[in-house]
Amino acid sequence: MHPITHAEARPDHPAIIMSGSGETLTYGEMDAYANRFAQLLRARGLRRGDHFGVLLENSIHYLPIVWGSQRAGTMMVPVSTRLTAPEICYILKDAGVKLLITSIYFADRIDAIRAHCPDMELLILGGEAMEDYEAALAGQSAEPIADQAPGQYMLYSSGTTGSPKGVRPAPPESEDIDAPIPLVGLAVMGAGMPADGSMVYLSPAPLYHAAPLGWCTTAHRLGGTVVVMEKFDPVHALETIERYRVTDSQWVPTHFVRMLKLKPEEREGYDLSSHQRALHAAAPCPVPIKREMIEWWGPIINEYYAGSEGIGMTLIKAEDWLERPGSVGKAIYGTIHVCGPEGEELPAGQDGLLYFENAMIPTYHNDPAKTAEAMHERGWMTLGDIGHLDEDGYLYLTDRKSHMIISGGVNIYPQEIENLLVTHDKVMDAAVIGAPCEDFGEKVVAVVQPMDMREAGDSLESELRDFLAPRLSSVKMPRLFDFRPELPREANGKLYKRELRDEYAKRAENA
Repeated sequence: MHPITHAEARPDHPAIIMSGSGETLTYGEMDAYANRFAQLLRARGLRRGDHFGVLLENSIHYLPIVWGSQRAGTMMVPVSTRLTAPEICYILKDAGVKLLITSIYFADRIDAIRAHCPDMELLILGGEAMEDYEAALAGQSAEPIADQAPGQYMLYSSGTTGSPKGVRPAPPESEDIDAPIPLVGLAVMGAGMPADGSMVYLSPAPLYHAAPLGWCTTAHRLGGTVVVMEKFDPVHALETIERYRVTDSQWVPTHFVRMLKLKPEEREGYDLSSHQRALHAAAPCPVPIKREMIEWWGPIINEYYAGSEGIGMTLIKAEDWLERPGSVGKAIYGTIHVCGPEGEELPAGQDGLLYFENAMIPTYHNDPAKTAEAMHERGWMTLGDIGHLDEDGYLYLTDRKSHMIISGGVNIYPQEIENLLVTHDKVMDAAVIGAPCEDFGEKVVAVVQPMDMREAGDSLESELRDFLAPRLSSVKMPRLFDFRPELPREANGKLYKRELRDEYAKRAENA
């Protein structure tokens, strides 16, 4: 299945709708756009395997560009819109990008990008003269290029624990652009997505992330309509489900938290009856949060665990999760191995480093050391997560290996503390990190975003300590609470804990 087929069969069926503006592209229009973009890549000298970058806000242009690359056999490098100009240039240089597609929305960074990447060509939505993207695209034929081939994308890590690394996928198994891909089978057989073109899929997250790219393109392969939110807002998300009769969606736990923190009249003010399947991933979801979401939306909330590396996936449906709260399910792609410090496999119930066994193993671009670090001697690959399997093969995540705090020789996993904090009525968000400590090596620090910053201070700290005390051992209790109006969180839900750790390390140096 491929959008080309749907463009031939149902050219007037909506392929993309922008939720805020209502701007729409039909399958016929998206097909013509993708062909023009493939022609544009060839006209600018990009051949199969060449790299180009995309630095765009969520817009009607993003997914047609993806599909154009999928026809040109090129390697698309999506770039986070959150990054500074030096961070953007690091990725562009590291990836060997020849052409960057961007927009005037990033005018504050474009001059610096030009200066740092003088040999790279830019095409800009809203640009002028030779950099006018729309004019360059309009000048191309809407006919397919002669040498169509499946493209790929190289996603860069969020840089939450160091410099971002490009995940270079294994080569495609087929040169046929409409060859089957695993995610389509997983979507239909695992997640239950319809294959008859009836799906209306809501994407509330930035399109440069792995999950939105993967699931939006899968919805298009299945002939569905993708409704893209320009930016996530909890009330607008509910309004969008009602307005467009959304059937399927994909979320992260922070979306759930923000929707649950809405006033009752806001939560209950929309008709969500069309909503049949809601996927979520990206981070472990606190058990009370997910339980409350299932009580609100019904047993339609399915969870999966995967990564940008594409080496494996687990899935658990709501009814199974209610029997095994906290699990992220059984493997439906790849085989899971739980290993100890020496690489030995561990028995059920014991936490260890998680590896996936898979024939399709990627590498980290320009970083053989990181690739080697992620590999088990038996050829399995890890995403860096700690967890365990139960006797029935259900996976439970504990935390990221890199996030572990060692205080007085005790291993402390921050996720447990964060999951408790975000369930407090006065907490919007929380990050728990290890900060330097002369006595214990590291001390536990809770950085909290209150619902109302006016409540930040000693009284709220005391209330949170009282809230945590019956639920945490004393060694896990934060030694310090720090309140701030916002945390450095990616729009896909990932915390930039590196920024917080660096901040507290500098404080310790200057103390």
